[in-house]
Amino acid sequence: MLLPSDEAGRGRPVVLLHARPTDRTMWRAHLPLLAEAGMRAIALDLPGHGGAAVPGGDETAPWADVLDTLDHLGVDRFVMAGNSLGALVALQTAVTAPERVEGLVLVGYRPHDQPASARLQAAWDAERTALDAGDLDAAVAVGVEAWTSADAAADVRAHAARMLRGQLTAQRAHGEPTQAPDPLGDGTEALHALAVSALVGVGEHDMPDFFEGGKGLAHDLDAAEPVVIPGAGHLAPLEQPEAFCTLLLDFVRRLPER
Repeated sequence: MLLPSDEAGRGRPVVLLHARPTDRTMWRAHLPLLAEAGMRAIALDLPGHGGAAVPGGDETAPWADVLDTLDHLGVDRFVMAGNSLGALVALQTAVTAPERVEGLVLVGYRPHDQPASARLQAAWDAERTALDAGDLDAAVAVGVEAWTSADAAADVRAHAARMLRGQLTAQRAHGEPTQAPDPLGDGTEALHALAVSALVGVGEHDMPDFFEGGKGLAHDLDAAEPVVIPGAGHLAPLEQPEAFCTLLLDFVRRLPER
């Protein structure tokens, strides 16, 4: 599957992968900032999100779709930045094609086998209750409250709500696709074997699950302690695009020259 993409700029490719309840438009403020800094910024819709609709029951392998799409775009080696689901897919892509990934910036990561905190479980339960009642507005409101900080700007919350509504509407129409076997496997062996520069981050106001998950990920990747992005919740890049781009660019500029 070739994934819908937006891009800007010329230079070192930086691939941007969105969070689960969003789509590639979460990076619309980042593209010009990264292009101005001399990067080729590429934002992708992951399977089942945005313009990448997948019929329910079909098997997807997002990491393979990312690599196929980058082949189509003429991109060989690249840096990957991912938020939440995007961080997971970035890791899956890196273990699938480690020779192509020059660096990883991963924000808001939590392994699926990590027990959910009371706060995260309550958000999941509230969304499910709203959807079971057919109340899409309530489900969107739950998501905005869960994934952005209380201090998020009105336009950020409105953007998050549009993406959430689109994702939930598509999910109701098409169902959830089935995912192919995870290339990360069970345990952390694949992450320990991944020899790639990495930066792990978390929003200051995110749930404890993602502080714990980020700390464990940094350990598994032999990276520094997670960077806390001030004034942000789970969708930290969306809330703080300038701060995130500064973090990303500082990381990229420390990588070896191509």
